[in-house]
Amino acid sequence: MNSSKIIGMGFHVPDNIITNEELSQKIDTSDEWIQTRSGIRERRWATEEISTFDLAHQASLNAISNAGINPQDIDMIVVGTLSSDYFFPGVSAQLQDSLNLNTIGAFDIKAACSAFIYSLSIADQFIKTGMVKTILVVGAEAQTKLIDKSTKGRDVAVLFGDGAGAAIIQKSNDQSLILSTHLHCEGKNIKSLWMQAPGTSPGSWFENNKFDSERFTPHMNGREVFKNAVKRFPEVINEALAHNKLSINDIKLIIPHQANFRISQAVAKKMNVDMNIVYSNIHKYGNTTAASIPIALTEAIEEGRIKKGDHLILAAFGAGYTWASAAIKW
Repeated sequence: MNSSKIIGMGFHVPDNIITNEELSQKIDTSDEWIQTRSGIRERRWATEEISTFDLAHQASLNAISNAGINPQDIDMIVVGTLSSDYFFPGVSAQLQDSLNLNTIGAFDIKAACSAFIYSLSIADQFIKTGMVKTILVVGAEAQTKLIDKSTKGRDVAVLFGDGAGAAIIQKSNDQSLILSTHLHCEGKNIKSLWMQAPGTSPGSWFENNKFDSERFTPHMNGREVFKNAVKRFPEVINEALAHNKLSINDIKLIIPHQANFRISQAVAKKMNVDMNIVYSNIHKYGNTTAASIPIALTEAIEEGRIKKGDHLILAAFGAGYTWASAAIKW
């Protein structure tokens, strides 16, 4: 059976920087309050004319360039997003068209913060079976267009940002490979982190013939999400380690979904590892959901934090609840 590897990464974020100070002028919050609770100093918000597709397209071009391939080499696209431009079809169809990729297969995955690892896992399986040779995997979000940016929505508004990250996946012909991926979901908790509308459930658009805009904004039970994330992150990281007969000492870098710096700190403490091996860029971008891991992985590569032969663990936790990990030998 074939093995797959990542041959190129790229990312793109909006130019529009929103600092904590700027937020504190619009809603009842402060730089100290936000940094203490999340580690975030600033985030990027897409302006009205910038869409999820726009971010995904540029991230894809960057990944294609860094991989040193021709766009026409790509024969499948998988996009993880919860903020596609349209209710349907997905961002993947727009990318297929914009990259002039004939009639290749393209589809979206809606697994929230875990969507990039879910998409990576799907790409890995297609490469392993030999059905596909080169896959573009993207995590992209312009989700801040959905959030309540008033004091009422403060707990969500201060956390989230927009951006996109992309990876090119191909068959491995050397020691670099995706070792394993591990996917989980616990659907009983969906209402702890969700956005009800638009949807087809009773009353999801209108209730008593009245349009309810609150159903069209994300809602989060922060305490429950934090508690579950701190439990599931170590579990799924250890699952990847055990599956590949690795110890935590073999890992050069853990790249977690950038949900909250306090979550990363709690996970590091629980696993008894130094924060130096837990990558973080949340202070610059906030929580970019599906884009978070590919943005972080690209920056870690650009910063020289990853060398050939290093072992990495990617790990995510998010709405669903979904959680996932990937073990990679670079």
